[in-house]
Amino acid sequence: MQPTLTAAVDYAAPRDPQLWAKARGRAKFQSHLLVFALVNGGLWALWALTGFEGLGQRGAAGIPWPAYTTFFWGIGLTANFVAVYLGLSSSQRTQREYERLRRRQG
Repeated sequence: MQPTLTAAVDYAAPRDPQLWAKARGRAKFQSHLLVFALVNGGLWALWALTGFEGLGQRGAAGIPWPAYTTFFWGIGLTANFVAVYLGLSSSQRTQREYERLRRRQG
């Protein structure tokens, strides 16, 4: 008989609040990334499949109209990535500063 490869997860076990917050933030980022890809992929497909120039296939600068959504939403998504994966969120910076001040005081 082969042992099972899945480990049982004890949901009642106490969690490290910092690790739980990090995991929750990463899971939210991953879902935001999926929505970003699906919506922007749809917008670009719509742009590519419609040939009606009256809709303004290209903006004043000759840039396709979905580029604006992709660019500005991408800025927000990048900021979210930096906060979640690089540890530069406001709460994490506050926690590090607090710990630095406690070490300095003690």
